[in-house]
Amino acid sequence: MPVALAPYGRLFAAGIRQQTTYRLAMLGGLVANTTFGLLKSVILLAAVRAGGGNLHGYAVGTMATYVWLSQGLLGSLNLTGRTDLADRIKSGAVVTDFLRPISLQWGTVATDVGKAVCALLPRGVPSMLIGYLFVGMTIPHRPLPWVLGAVSLLLGITVSWASVYLVASAAYWLVEIRGLQVFYMMVSGFFAGLLVPISLFPHWLLVLASSTPFPSMLQYPIDVFTGRGGVGLIAAQVGWLALVGTVGHVLTNAGRRRLEVQGG
Repeated sequence: MPVALAPYGRLFAAGIRQQTTYRLAMLGGLVANTTFGLLKSVILLAAVRAGGGNLHGYAVGTMATYVWLSQGLLGSLNLTGRTDLADRIKSGAVVTDFLRPISLQWGTVATDVGKAVCALLPRGVPSMLIGYLFVGMTIPHRPLPWVLGAVSLLLGITVSWASVYLVASAAYWLVEIRGLQVFYMMVSGFFAGLLVPISLFPHWLLVLASSTPFPSMLQYPIDVFTGRGGVGLIAAQVGWLALVGTVGHVLTNAGRRRLEVQGG
């Protein structure tokens, strides 16, 4: 790893270690994922069967894969808009973060992505196994979808946490951002494809969803893994990450100047 990136690698590893301390919480999350996964399976598989076995390209097996992958990723994506950074900005503790010789933005994202990757093992993998054993997921039999799916998944997680960083940055200018976080939670889950695949949306709503970074977090990794999309979706994720990262960089610099003006 290049020397300049080494601190971010250590923060990524620190995020993994920090997440391992919440083993009981992750077990509770797995129980919740499984419960809601079974409910979603009943509803969406019934819709597929009512549609004659094919619903906008989803057969029973591919719909089951969508359900259990989306449930498995819930522990790793941030669709709530909440993060510790917002509290550190509000309390002023973020000034110590600015003293460190690394980017506040990418240091924060690296730590959060480490936590998210760690959560895949106790929540994501068991969720998929439960879906495969008890519901019947369709999984690819060639290595390429697994490799592309892993790349897309890592990009989706990174886009998710980089986007929440933007929400937290609003705390530089707003006294209270909980309303913004609630709005983000409502919009992100819906447009990410958490409730139903976005391909089931009406055309105008699908276009609107595709104009946001949210499908890159959840829907695109699932589509890449199931073969409904490929390199084009990964390229779209890279584009959204570049855009979100650029906006985050601008907000960080503007927020830092605002802190210096108020702090003297």
